[in-house]
Amino acid sequence: MRTLLDLVLPLECAGCGVPGENWCSWCSRALYVPPVTVRPRVDPGVPCWALGTYSGPRRNGVIAMKERGRRSVARPLGRALAEAIGHLRDAGEIDPPELASLVLVCAPTRARAARARGGDPVLRCARIAAEELAPETVLVPELLRMSGGARDSVGLSAGQRQHNVAGRIEAVGVCRPRADTGRPRTSTHTVLLLDDVVTTGATLAESARVLVEFGIPLAGALVVASA
Repeated sequence: MRTLLDLVLPLECAGCGVPGENWCSWCSRALYVPPVTVRPRVDPGVPCWALGTYSGPRRNGVIAMKERGRRSVARPLGRALAEAIGHLRDAGEIDPPELASLVLVCAPTRARAARARGGDPVLRCARIAAEELAPETVLVPELLRMSGGARDSVGLSAGQRQHNVAGRIEAVGVCRPRADTGRPRTSTHTVLLLDDVVTTGATLAESARVLVEFGIPLAGALVVASA
């Protein structure tokens, strides 16, 4: 059956195009690397890491997942994000699992784009990352959404991207914190913001601002690629 399907719909690696595989071992090795620190032009106000630059298997994988309907690519990308989180824990960049539970919050995408893609691909990657890490303790709540009015950011400058998302990212199902009582706030959760690609950092920055405004402390942001 697999051979017949390959004849009708030839399978090729979404990362490099090699025939016969959905995602080859070479592209997996290119993904499973320690994350690097990136500094977007629009500062999200928290540490930001990427699996690498927006090139090679990272670029091809994101495009295949978002624009070509290759939903299965979310699995290698999600696994790579889980691997990167492990590196961040081992390096002391974020709290180890014995000190805090992990919450993965996805930067939102436009509703129209998500519908066209059969769902939010970043959310799909985050859920796979949670499965790889510890599905019983890693949470992936849908806390952010993009309101109407935001347009496709392709071709926009950094300033235009900021204006495009300003005030258009909303918290969902989150209560505003009560007035400060003078006691220090503590949290048993490590919260990471996830996205596929950071270009200028405008979406990450607005997402971080909304979360912090609602009293959700962020440990940082992690993306598949930095453009």
